[in-house]
Amino acid sequence: MLYGAIEAGGTKIICAVGNEEGEILDLIRIDTLTPDVTMPKIIEYFKENSVESIGIGTFGPAGVNPEATNYGYILDTPKLPWAHFNFLGTLQEQFSIPMNFDTDVNGAALAEHQWGSAKDVHSCIYITVGTGIGGGAFVNGKLLHGLLHPEMGHILVPRHPDDQFEGVCPFHGNCLEGMAAGPAIEKRWGQKAYLLDPSHPAWEMEAYYLAQGILNYIMILSPERIILGGGVMGQKHLYPMIRKKVQELLKEYIKVPALEIDIDHFIVSPQLGENAGTYGALALALQALNK
Repeated sequence: MLYGAIEAGGTKIICAVGNEEGEILDLIRIDTLTPDVTMPKIIEYFKENSVESIGIGTFGPAGVNPEATNYGYILDTPKLPWAHFNFLGTLQEQFSIPMNFDTDVNGAALAEHQWGSAKDVHSCIYITVGTGIGGGAFVNGKLLHGLLHPEMGHILVPRHPDDQFEGVCPFHGNCLEGMAAGPAIEKRWGQKAYLLDPSHPAWEMEAYYLAQGILNYIMILSPERIILGGGVMGQKHLYPMIRKKVQELLKEYIKVPALEIDIDHFIVSPQLGENAGTYGALALALQALNK
């Protein structure tokens, strides 16, 4: 059987067909323009590729509560043409098959648990550090929802002692996203992250902020694994720096082997790589059949 996946990002949307083994068999990339331009291309793809169900993992904020009137909608996104757009409903008008709608990072957490870096544990958090910072959580066999969905990039973090940067988040300024996402690195240092040498002081500061976020996630959700993805985490030297900072911040308060002697296997990279979001949408499609 074949299943449809839609990974909706701020700049591009990936439509794919895969199977229950987590294999992507076909995919296309579509520019995220306006809904009236982009949605017909998505619909055309799935009319040409018959599937049993469709999973949508989208940029947020998004309505992910099936009981709410805004379920399936993109909410107050800075990408204004998509604000309050009924993404799921538009697809349901064209296809009478099960569908599942969630955030891209929640989908990635589900996929990493099903096929990737967290398949040997019961709970995990997936964090993407790129143009923005977002996080999804898989806890007790379910993706975490509540009032809305986790917005892990918008927690407030103490400022680094040597940092006077005001932050780039238009809502909160010095939240984690405002201080540590790719645009923050570029604006603070005048260069894109990938152009900075591994010895540049930017990375010690980046590890400082990300470790604070991770500390909060550990204290609140107690995950068994934390997966760090996204473009900024392409700088592989960041992983050991973050692990060290997390241990320093913990101050031995939580004494478990995963944090003391096995932290290299607690804070990890995505096994599904840059395609974690697409695999996430595929995992959501499989989940749609069991709802």
